Amino acid sequence: MNTDFSSVCDEFYVSCRLFLKLDLALERETALHFFDRVRKEFPGMQKFRRRDDGCLVLEEEPKDGPSRRWIRLEPNSLRFGHYAPGEIDDVRRLAAVILEHAPYHLTFSELDYDHLEVVYGFDLEYRGNHDQLLAETLLSDHPLGQFLLGDDSSHAIDAQPYLGIALTPGCDLQAYIETKSRTSSYEVRTGEYEMAPLSVFLTLRKYWLVGQDAALTDMAAKLFDRANELAAGKVVPLLVNPLALAIASRL
Repeated sequence: MNTDFSSVCDEFYVSCRLFLKLDLALERETALHFFDRVRKEFPGMQKFRRRDDGCLVLEEEPKDGPSRRWIRLEPNSLRFGHYAPGEIDDVRRLAAVILEHAPYHLTFSELDYDHLEVVYGFDLEYRGNHDQLLAETLLSDHPLGQFLLGDDSSHAIDAQPYLGIALTPGCDLQAYIETKSRTSSYEVRTGEYEMAPLSVFLTLRKYWLVGQDAALTDMAAKLFDRANELAAGKVVPLLVNPLALAIASRL
């Protein structure tokens, strides 16, 4: 399934994160060989930099629009993603290339894997109190709505649902939904709001079981399949669409 999630929000993006039990040895030759191998598949990834915290980043420069791939090497994780992908298959291909070559070039194995995550992000631009919008849209009929929206409340200043479920009896496969407000108390107090993204995140997390006989690339593909299913069946209709309609009604 290759759903166009960019059509339901102002910006859609995907990231993947492989967390490790031991720190990576980010040596010059090792990192450059790995990045060069990725660049053979994605020649547009030309911008290389080292951040103040020591992390190494390789990314694309946006050309015709906001679409941009990126990779980040941190001491205990490998992270990569795609802002504004044309389609989910573009991200799946990036994940397949990176996760196929990373174990060889960066010298890690399944003993070192802690967990793998796939994150879908949906941004909705809104100038106003994000928390009030979240409370009124998602929690007005919930018992907690009596606290957030009751007579004692002048304004909702923190209403960011974060929920998680286990998708398997052993809890090794998990799914989380999260909303992220970017409204400050200063904005609420003054009534002067900046246009900012209200975010909805779906995270699929797979804890690694040694001996489960699955390659990283295969596991990532399964996470993408499940993320597509949950995003299309639950996250978009239950969170993204209602919030988008609520924002449109306030314009």
